[in-house]
This record gives sequence, C-alpha cells and structure tokens, in this order.
Amino acid sequence: MKIKEIIVVEGKDDTVKIKLAVNADTIETRGSAVDERVIEQVRHAQATRGVIIFTDPDYPGQRIRNMISEQVPGCRHAFLPKEEAIEKLGRGVGVEHASIESIRKALRDAQYMEKQAEEQMTMEDLVNAGLIGGDRAKARREKLGGKLKIGYANGKQLYKRLIMFQVTREQFIAALKEVMEEELR
Repeated sequence: MKIKEIIVVEGKDDTVKIKLAVNADTIETRGSAVDERVIEQVRHAQATRGVIIFTDPDYPGQRIRNMISEQVPGCRHAFLPKEEAIEKLGRGVGVEHASIESIRKALRDAQYMEKQAEEQMTMEDLVNAGLIGGDRAKARREKLGGKLKIGYANGKQLYKRLIMFQVTREQFIAALKEVMEEELR
C-alpha cells in the first residue's frame, strides 16, 4: 500500500512501524515540543504532497495533533483506538505498538477536519446520549470515536470533532445505536 501524503508521527519507532505497514514517507516531531523547523517541514509537505497526522492516542499525541493542525490547515487525520495501540505488557501506548493491519486501517480511514463546518449535534444531544457525565460516558465515547473513525475524545473534544469531521445526525445516531447494542450484550 503506497501513501502519497507524508505522514507526521512522533518518533523513530513510529516511522519504523509505519514503513512495515505501508510504503510512505514520514516527518517525526521528536516529542511534544513541536519546534518551528518541524512546522516548516509539515507546511512544505502539505503544499507539495499533502499530510496525514498520525499521533499516539494519548494526551501528548492529541496536543501535537492540535499544534500542527492549527498551524498547517488542510491536513488529514488518522486515529488509532487506544486499545489497539497498547504495548503488550501494558507499559505504553503508541503507534509503534499497533498491529500492521490496525495502522493500514487507520491510514485508509484518514479524514479531513473542517473548521467552519455546520453543527449537526448539540452538547445537549451528547449529554442525552450518555456521552457526557455518568459512569459509562468515557467508554461510550471511546467506542463511538472508533465507529466514526474520529478517535477518542473527552466530551468537549467529541463535540468539536463531530462538527469538524462533518458527522451527520444520521451517522451519529447509527454509531450510537451500535454502541448501545454492544453494551447490552
């Protein structure tokens, strides 16, 4: 599988794993303090070939993703569910720990975020759906983010992602229905 865009990852281990999964070039941020040199590389990559941001499903990964997407608009985003990125002994989480197939799937499902997208759901919809508040909210958000291919997010981030990824009310309801049916099993 050949990827035209350049994939932004956090480190060398991520690059090694990506290259095992697909034929692609990467830019490494080398940690969560993304310097101007890296931003310039990403800008150039976006202008010439396009960019897919593929960071770890944890707080530092989300921080890196936000920093880059704010400064370099128009990037695609690939997400791994956290459970697919956990090291075998549970000592870490990251792209480098995911299976080849999980990485390929995340890259196939990479999406664009739209800043000026139309609101389809409200925060009230998320509360009523049990995605904000309550003991099962976090697990539901994790599953919903996986089904919609927008990654895990807290309640406020989920609301923003639903808008940015232009998730329709119908897509939201269908995915939520699947999550609720799985809960009953």
